[in-house]
Amino acid sequence: MFKLWTSIQKDVRLLTRDKVGLLLMFAMPIVLAILIAAIQNNTFKLVNDNKVGLLIYNNDTSKISNQFVTAIREAGMFEVSELSKQSNEKELALEMEKQDALVSIVIPENFSFKVEKKSKVLSALVFNDLGLGTDTLNKSAGPVDSVAIYFNPVLQESFRQSIGGAVRASLQLIENKQLIKNLYALVDENKLPSKLEDDILKSQIPIQELTAARNGSKIIPNATQHNIPAWTVFAMFFIVISLGSNIVKEKLNGSFVRLKTLPTNYLISLLSKQITYLSVTLLQVAVIFTLGIYLFPAMGLPKLNLPSDLFALFVVSFICGWCAVSYAICIGVFANTQEQANGFGAVTIVILAAIGGLLVPSFAMPDSFRIPMKLSPLHWCLEAYYGLFLEDGKLKDILMNIIPLLGITFLLQLISLWGLKRKNLI
Repeated sequence: MFKLWTSIQKDVRLLTRDKVGLLLMFAMPIVLAILIAAIQNNTFKLVNDNKVGLLIYNNDTSKISNQFVTAIREAGMFEVSELSKQSNEKELALEMEKQDALVSIVIPENFSFKVEKKSKVLSALVFNDLGLGTDTLNKSAGPVDSVAIYFNPVLQESFRQSIGGAVRASLQLIENKQLIKNLYALVDENKLPSKLEDDILKSQIPIQELTAARNGSKIIPNATQHNIPAWTVFAMFFIVISLGSNIVKEKLNGSFVRLKTLPTNYLISLLSKQITYLSVTLLQVAVIFTLGIYLFPAMGLPKLNLPSDLFALFVVSFICGWCAVSYAICIGVFANTQEQANGFGAVTIVILAAIGGLLVPSFAMPDSFRIPMKLSPLHWCLEAYYGLFLEDGKLKDILMNIIPLLGITFLLQLISLWGLKRKNLI
């Protein structure tokens, strides 16, 4: 026990001297967690709390086109500005840049007339099909000129689809309104009462957004719940910069040879490194989670809500940290120089994070990445954390994520021992 304690003290001193390694292990994930959570949180709020700047060029200015503009305003996600008739696309792009608008809509001429004609034809066809009248109109209303939506090139496809969906919903509302008016006129030959019109159009079935959590929780996870676990896992595995370098340094300065002359075994030194750096990973978890709980709300970001099963959280953190330490030791054993350990270790962590779902959500991965994703230990770490943070699961619910992670950890330990024996270091 004395030998182990002495070895731990030596590893702690080496760790505290590694300023760059400590900076990467603590400062980098904290900055990443804050930046990514802030950006993602503002992204989620872009089409909810914040309003998207939208320019409307109304080349029609008749009743129906004005109702369409009103419907877009009432959608609640746009800051609408109406301008005079648009002359060309170059002028439109300059005006969008001038007013800092992300979207513009061009309503064509005769828009109201063609929408009205189309609704009359459709309503007459419905009555003819039911045998309630004779068709006195041309059964073809002719195509309605398309409403053009211009997007700022910086908008990603997901935002374009959301904005396009909101505009289509407003357009559909106007078309339905005209169809109801014409159907009512064919039945009653009177004008549709405004109250009845409002009641029909506003009687939409409500949509309730819920989460399919294991424990029945109805709380929708926020950006912090997604980002803090992900960047905590990333931070854990970046101890490869410090631990891998220390192992290579010991190999190069002859520490292994000196240990062979002493009444001890390098396995004790290896165990001390695991205890020391595993403690560091648990400290990383504590620091980053504490910032998520206390600092994030003070910065206007969503608060991190810890899962109900804190014991499961400790188990997952312990196993993730152990896997990270095992990976770092494996890199250090096989690297011949500190540059190799640092370069290869950092690059592979980024690659494993990318294919493991930290940089891109796993559900968005192409099918060809499914097998490599399951080989990444960061994937299983993240899935275990998500099972606790996003689904509020218990330890038994995430066992299928912990078991593969333990398997990868044991495999890394065996490979490291094999490498040490192959190089006659133990």
